[in-house]
Amino acid sequence: MEAEPEPRRRFEDLPPAAQRALKEAEARRAEIDARQKALEAEVSGRGGLEPTRYEDWEIKGLTVDF
Repeated sequence: MEAEPEPRRRFEDLPPAAQRALKEAEARRAEIDARQKALEAEVSGRGGLEPTRYEDWEIKGLTVDF
């Protein structure tokens, strides 16, 4: 018998520090998305999202260190 998953907490029920962290993360993602849209299209590129958009090289969702 599987246990039922716990219901997700509402944003308003989270502690203030968690609310602030979530808002800051959302702002960072919006900034990254805005920078991505501002980039020029790459000629004959690999397509997809810019692999350095998080200021690290990313391949298939994993950060790669040279």
